[in-house]
Amino acid sequence: MATDKQPTVIKKYANRRLYHTGTSTYVTLEDLAGMVRKGEDFVVYDAKSGEEITRSVLAQIIFEQENKEGPNLLPVTVLRQLIRFYGDSMQALVPSYLEFSMNNLSQEQQKLREQMSQAFGPSAFQAMEEQVRKNMGFFSEAMRMFSPFPQPSSGTPEAKPAPKEGPDDLDTLKRQMADMQAKLDKLASK
Repeated sequence: MATDKQPTVIKKYANRRLYHTGTSTYVTLEDLAGMVRKGEDFVVYDAKSGEEITRSVLAQIIFEQENKEGPNLLPVTVLRQLIRFYGDSMQALVPSYLEFSMNNLSQEQQKLREQMSQAFGPSAFQAMEEQVRKNMGFFSEAMRMFSPFPQPSSGTPEAKPAPKEGPDDLDTLKRQMADMQAKLDKLASK
């Protein structure tokens, strides 16, 4: 969310306490999660060193959310796939792909909410489940396209052999990216 407003500064002290400089109060990770949900932008600095640690604090919030009771947002298979990309040649592509996918999902989320408010009945939950299946299928297919390792066959006819090594690797990669872009465009237009 791009705004002209400067992000709120949060300072993290050695005792792990987080200090909200805008309200001059101590806050919790749950408070920061609420700020994110409301669309409020903040930056976290280590109070002693002055180092920006926003990324690690956001990751900690996700970790805390994943450990709560109830359904998890990140399935184990997705976590494993993400870990596989660290140190891989495709690592540089993953952040921009994930950012694009999350933006696309956010747009679809609004459409889904509108459909739910119009339907408001038993069929509303079916529409939500169908959308979740489509999004997870899209994400799984995209992760499979990025994986440099052959995936074990899971009984699905969609499993494709790994591309052959050779001088046309760049062409193959370009073709795969074009196919993926076409799929993204198709999903975005629904």
